[in-house]
Amino acid sequence: MTQVLELAKRLMAAPSVTPATGAVFDEMEAMLAPLGFEVSRFVSGEAPDGPVENLFAIRRGPEGSRHFAFAGHLDVVPPGGGWTSEAFAPEIRPSPGGELLYGRGAVDMKGAIACMVAAVADLPADAGTISFIITGDEEGPAIHGTRALIAFMREHGHQPDLCLVGEPSSVNRLGDMMKIGRRGSVNIWLEVEGVQGHVAYPHLADNPLPKLVAMLAELDALVLDEGTDWFQPSNLEITDIEVGNVAHNVIPEKATARISIRFNDLHSGASLSETVAAIAKKHGGTTLPIVSGEPFLTPPGEFSDSIAIAVKDETGIEPEASTTGGTSDARFLREVCPVIEFGLVNATMHKRDEAVAVADLSALSRIYTAIAQAGLGQ
Repeated sequence: MTQVLELAKRLMAAPSVTPATGAVFDEMEAMLAPLGFEVSRFVSGEAPDGPVENLFAIRRGPEGSRHFAFAGHLDVVPPGGGWTSEAFAPEIRPSPGGELLYGRGAVDMKGAIACMVAAVADLPADAGTISFIITGDEEGPAIHGTRALIAFMREHGHQPDLCLVGEPSSVNRLGDMMKIGRRGSVNIWLEVEGVQGHVAYPHLADNPLPKLVAMLAELDALVLDEGTDWFQPSNLEITDIEVGNVAHNVIPEKATARISIRFNDLHSGASLSETVAAIAKKHGGTTLPIVSGEPFLTPPGEFSDSIAIAVKDETGIEPEASTTGGTSDARFLREVCPVIEFGLVNATMHKRDEAVAVADLSALSRIYTAIAQAGLGQ
């Protein structure tokens, strides 16, 4: 417990609001190098979405051995104000259920990365090939992070057989849920052009608002699907409407809106963008879609079974296999190999006074050791 706790504190004490560079990666490298890892660090992108630092570390096993990858991110969301203690000064405080470690990144996800490092420290070097895929841009646009790491891995011939992402997947207690897939996400900007004019002379103008309202009403009424065996129904949400009209007696010249669609594997970002574009066109509007991720599923099987066994051996419970929640960098890593997410309890992620149970850090490091052993065929 002492080792993983100290590793978590070191990472949490290095401020790394997204996009992260510098000190937190120095700490990560200092942890992995003594364990025999070859550490590669590089910076990608420029402002406003960068620069972003990324780290790939590998410890090669015997020739022909399996390759198991741990993946995660060292960047965190801004802490905001009102913390009981300093957000980047990790502090242990007692609670009725046991000691808690407070600080930004405790569960999302520096705590889990510390558990990964501690887990690897307990594995012999000849167990197989182990790598770390670590980005400083998951909480932000995620343009120059894991996608750049995947390009680096392909360029250098690093091909994992399995990948575990340490996102905080647990809900009520450590081990109650793992993510075997995620829905896709597309945001679409809608625009309707009109002709500005005086409200008393509507025949000399063209009000875009009724067209936009009709368009949004049709979109809101869409039933995209009823869900699948592993995915909940896709949902379309109107997230913004803007006119910018400060005058009460002027018909505006333009109206815009934005929708967000989280979708299952019955759709693609392109197919949904086409559906929305057709509806927008019918009402005189145009669209600009940005697909941030496609849905993916790692079907239940040997990988998920090995996670379930490791969790049950440590906690006595069997994790639910789920695809709920938002997106993660697993949406990119699924292009490389089968990927599953499993990590700490997510109740305080992105919140003030983010905290992790100290006992959970110790338990998760042992679970990760068992998962990696199974993934390496040990």
